[in-house]
Amino acid sequence: MDQKDKKHIVIIGAGFAGLWAVKYLAGKRGVRVTLIDKNNYHTFLPLLYQVGAAEIEPEQIAYPIRSLLRKSGNISYLRAEAGRIDYDERYVLCNNQKVFYDYLIMASGSRTDYFTVAGAERFAFPLKTLDDAMVLRNHILTCFERAAYVDDPVRRKKLLTFVIVGGGPTGVEFAGALSELVRGPLRKDFPGISAGDVAVLLVESADRVLSMLSSKLSAYTAEKLSRMGVVVRLSGRVRDISAEGVSFFDGSDLATDTVIWTAGVSGIVPESTTEVPLSPNRRIKTLPTLQMAGRPEVYIAGDLTYLEEKGSPLPMIAPVAIQQGRWAAENIMGQMRGEEPKAFAYRDRGAMVTIGRNAAVARIGKREFRGFMAWMIWIVIHIMNLIGFRNKLFVIVNWIWDYLFFERSVRLILPGCCDNPNGNACLHRGGRCG
Repeated sequence: MDQKDKKHIVIIGAGFAGLWAVKYLAGKRGVRVTLIDKNNYHTFLPLLYQVGAAEIEPEQIAYPIRSLLRKSGNISYLRAEAGRIDYDERYVLCNNQKVFYDYLIMASGSRTDYFTVAGAERFAFPLKTLDDAMVLRNHILTCFERAAYVDDPVRRKKLLTFVIVGGGPTGVEFAGALSELVRGPLRKDFPGISAGDVAVLLVESADRVLSMLSSKLSAYTAEKLSRMGVVVRLSGRVRDISAEGVSFFDGSDLATDTVIWTAGVSGIVPESTTEVPLSPNRRIKTLPTLQMAGRPEVYIAGDLTYLEEKGSPLPMIAPVAIQQGRWAAENIMGQMRGEEPKAFAYRDRGAMVTIGRNAAVARIGKREFRGFMAWMIWIVIHIMNLIGFRNKLFVIVNWIWDYLFFERSVRLILPGCCDNPNGNACLHRGGRCG
């Protein structure tokens, strides 16, 4: 079949949804696929926090897109950021060129949502991309380097106070990993810094952490974090963030140079010629089939999708994105055969969150696990889903090294943000970096 006779499917985003759509369409007859993403790699986001906590290297959770597509003759990759979409003319504007489509899968993902908290976008550190994780790692290590020669106890305390806003999975996992970093390897690296100088705080606006899990698992998580030295502050509503620290609605203030924002995300909606129906956090409302209303050739998948089941929106997590990406691709192939698109049905296989060494919480079906068993389940699932044999091997080696010797092998301040040894502590979005 001539290429011009094949239906052209354009996929925006190489995250979990886009990648699993590509996997399903690879080798399918009658279609050619163009995958568009500004990064030429796929990021395994569930382990992103470990890059920020100096546990693994960024390249160990990233995999080149072109390597994934080598054996797929009907799929091409375009490194570009999707610009304006014209739904009437059916094209995506990329690099000032029009990429026309017969079918479109929008899986452009999400970005950090600061919920209009004053100063948050300027002064807080997000944790959503590899760049974010590297900036954060540099900053944390730089804070210790600077605190090592600061005599003023107030200034030292401010440098060594780390506040994580958001008690969801990312916040909990990063709080545990950061606590193990500062009370393990960094304690040995900086003998002049006492444990009392360092504070790790997890702030959650609700009355418990991990609200998507049972209250029993939430309570276990909070207790375990406390034992690890993390101060868990519940019902802590942040009013504003500045270069001086965090202010809360109860009138209290906390001096810190480091605020990590993990409190929420919103959809990345490409510019378009027509308005699209959006939820409050900028996710596109779809039909049950994942199609955009009035646009049967357009599908939405992953974090960008707003679809309710049993009265609640589906969570913005990898398992949902994976299933939706494949579902959208299957529906498109069905449409080409003259079939009616099928309504999406999410198969909830559970949820799991690691807390630290030998400790995690997990829900698989109706069964709940915590402690060492949940931790082992978490390890196996994440290694199985990590893309690339080399990545699996290196992550396992790093984890074993850390477990046996209480060491982190990647405590490097690389050139870039926060690498100036003579400057003040990095205020990141405040404009003074190093």
